[in-house]
Amino acid sequence: MLVPSVFGRNFFDDFFENPFSMAPTNAMKTDVRENDKCFTLSIDLPGIRKEDVKAELHNGYLTVSACTAQENDNKDDKGAYIRRERFRGTYSRSFYVGEGVTEEDIHAKFADGVLHLDVPKKEAQTVDTRKYIAIES
Repeated sequence: MLVPSVFGRNFFDDFFENPFSMAPTNAMKTDVRENDKCFTLSIDLPGIRKEDVKAELHNGYLTVSACTAQENDNKDDKGAYIRRERFRGTYSRSFYVGEGVTEEDIHAKFADGVLHLDVPKKEAQTVDTRKYIAIES
């Protein structure tokens, strides 16, 4: 069944989303650009502080994670709460960058709620991966 959409957003998305949830539904949107020397990742992290962002390289995978804590407190004139909502969450995304890339090779910058990562292109080591199986007669 085809569902109508405008600008990549489904008309029924609003109907099925939790109206009481403060959690962003499209966390960590990422743009990946390529040039001759590197890949540039731009990861949207609105409302998250630099101190709450971590980038880790392990076994050829670059994992970016972020923690957030948001509180909305509304009080009336007497100071009694009318509404109190809290959201705490952790987001994480992983990208395979290759075994040859080291943490010293990657340049990271966080500005205006966007994490920019430059990951250099490394030539894959050529390893003969063909293994032949002996066939008996």
